[in-house]
Parts: sequence; C-alpha cells; structure tokens
Amino acid sequence: MDSTLQTTIPNQNSNPYANWKSKTALFFGSQAISLFGSSLVLYAIIWYITLTTTSGVMTTLIILCSFVPQLVISFFSGVWADKYNRKMLIILADGGIALATLALIVYMLAGNESIAALLFIAAVRSVGAGIQMPAVNAIIPQIVPQEHLIRVNGINGSLQSIVNLATPAVAGAIFIYGEIYNIMMIDVITAVIGIGILFLIPIPKHKRAETKVETNYFTDLKEGFKYSANHSFLKPLFTIYGLFTILCVPACFLNILMVTQVFGENYLYLTLNEISFFIGMLLGGFIIGTWGGFKNRIKTMFVGLLAFGIFTFGFGLTQTLWIYLILMAFVGLFMPFVNSPITSLIQEKIEPEMQGRVFSMMQIVFTFLAPLAMLFFGPLADIVPVQTLVVYCGIGIILTAIAIVFNKKFWKQGKFTAKKTEDLPESMS
Repeated sequence: MDSTLQTTIPNQNSNPYANWKSKTALFFGSQAISLFGSSLVLYAIIWYITLTTTSGVMTTLIILCSFVPQLVISFFSGVWADKYNRKMLIILADGGIALATLALIVYMLAGNESIAALLFIAAVRSVGAGIQMPAVNAIIPQIVPQEHLIRVNGINGSLQSIVNLATPAVAGAIFIYGEIYNIMMIDVITAVIGIGILFLIPIPKHKRAETKVETNYFTDLKEGFKYSANHSFLKPLFTIYGLFTILCVPACFLNILMVTQVFGENYLYLTLNEISFFIGMLLGGFIIGTWGGFKNRIKTMFVGLLAFGIFTFGFGLTQTLWIYLILMAFVGLFMPFVNSPITSLIQEKIEPEMQGRVFSMMQIVFTFLAPLAMLFFGPLADIVPVQTLVVYCGIGIILTAIAIVFNKKFWKQGKFTAKKTEDLPESMS
C-alpha cells in the first residue's frame, strides 16, 4: 500500500472504520462524479432519439433498453457482489461503460449516426448499472459504522439529487452549442476521474471474497432467492417496497403527463415540475443525513410513506400550479424517508456475505415492477385522467403505511441494534 495512504489512514488492518468519514466522502464523491456523466448521457440519448424520430415506439424502446438489461443482469450481479471484490466490480463496470461509450464516440466521429447504436449503448449502460448498484450498496457497510448508515444514505441521496438537478441544464446547454458525442466525452472523462479516486480508497474485502469461497453460481443464486423469500424481516420489507414501487408510478413517472393535462403544454411548467421534486429530495436527504431519523428505522419509513401518500393525494386534487409545485416538493422531500431506512435496514440486519444478493433482489423488484406498472398505468392514463390515478394511488400508499403499524413483529424489528463485531479481514483491497 502507498506510504502516503498509510499515513493518512492508519491501522487499517486492525480497524476497517479508521478515518471512515474521509473514505466515505471520497467514495461518494467518486460515485457522484461518475453518476453526473452517466446522467448526462442518459438525457442526451433520450432527447436525441425523441427529437430525431418523434416516435412513441422509439421512446418506448429506449426505456426498455434502460430497464430490461439491468433486470436480467441483476440475477448475476448479486452473486458476484457476494463472491468477488466489490470495489473491483464497481471499477470494472464503470470502466466497461466508459470504453463502450468511447467506441461509440469514435463511431460517430467517423460520420455514422445510428439510432441502433444509441439503443445498444443504452443497454450496455443498463448492464453496467445493474452490476454496480448491488456492489455499491453492499460496500457501504464495509467503510461506514452501523450507527451512521442511515445518515450516510441520506447524504448520498442528497448528492444524487444535486446531480439530478444539474444534469438536465448542463445537457441542454451542451446540446444547444454542440453535438451528442461532446456529452459522451464528458462521461468518459468523469468515469476516469471516478475510477481514479476509487482506486485510492483502501476498502477491505468482505469476508467471503477474502477467503475465496468456491461455490457453484446457481447454488449461490438459489441460496439468495431462498434466503430473501424465507427471511422473516425481508418478506414484509420487500412486500412494502414492491407496493410502494407500483403505487408511486403515477406520481413519479406520469406527473409530466398530468402537468400537461391540467396546466397546459408549457416547457417552463415541466421544468419547474422536475426542479420542485428534486429540490424536495435534496432537502429530505439533508434532513435524514443530519438527523438520522428515529431510532426505529421502521418508524422513519412509516412517516415517509404516510407523508408521501398524503402529499401525493393532495397534488392529485389541486388545480393551481404553485400549490401543485409545493406539494410535489414535499413528495420529493419524503422520498428519502422511505428509501434511506430500507437501504439502511438491509445493511444493518443482513449478513455481509448475503448483502449483494439481497440488494440484487431489491433491484429485481424495482426493475421488474416499475416497467410493469408503467405498462398498466400508461395506457390507463389515456382513458382515466392522471389526476384520478394519482389520487387513488396516494390513498393506496397511505393504507400501506397504516398496515405497517398493525404488523407488531415487523415494527419491533426496526429498532437499531449494533451487530456483534465480525472477524476483520487480514488484507486490504
């Protein structure tokens, strides 16, 4: 290990949480930089295809290319995250995406403009994201002490909201003055910077990767499914997460259509709609990051679900734009109250050697149910006003929150209790 790093972060072998704040800041910084470039390209591809083809079929194809590969790779990525070095998985996935993007840049500079190539690169990026996400979520407890996990996840949510606020404006500005491959080049550069930072962070291998356990892939996959399906805590947690994923689709994915139906076709209104939601998410992540939520994580999630449902119900009824924007900001604000406790509970309660597969199951739940719900609510929105769908789904989320209170066993399991210290790894990645 480099002597400078040894001086900055001493005694890593005896304490993997030494200087955890600096390591966490560097890790989230690397991921935020990489996410910024990735988000730019995502906006660029969607906008380019939409403006070039003006085809609903092509827009549907780009959405499918962004979701389906991630769903498929999730059946593999959780096993990899539990079997191999998680830091190297993140680096390889990010590096693979950057190389594929660079190849596309060269292809386009040669005078080729192909929608099929853009769809392919979207699919490649989806695969990379599917590999990264379980590894990222599972690696956080390796560098962050348990008692700080929910705060750290809240701060990470705020960082992601900042990126989501900045990228549409940056992408739009570049599109006005340049070509799509300029945005792609930025993504390559941010990936190199992110990978470079990640290489410098000493992160211990998790126990299973350290001992190089040799197991059959399908045995590991089956074990992950069986573990998640039979776990007394994960079953209700995934049920709630699945219901929330389905019921929030009209509010989170069809709100653009609702703004158009209720307030008229105005790009300013659509921009304000996006900004209000992400500002709310930014503030919500900041609150969770500084406060840490209730000691009982389930209570924090309950408050988040209840408030999310109430404000969703509210903006589904409003006919006034400024009231709608305020209510949408509150919907965004309470999103981290739901997501951060769920992530933290898995990180706190699930054995380190199983976390990759459990987060992979969580990813499968989202990437399967969200498009499925879109296939249901999207066509239905042509028959029933989006406002009506939002109101009923808001009621559904409120009822989901209330149901948590009646599951006493699940409620009690939300109280944070520090796990017994695990055997620490002997070597560092």
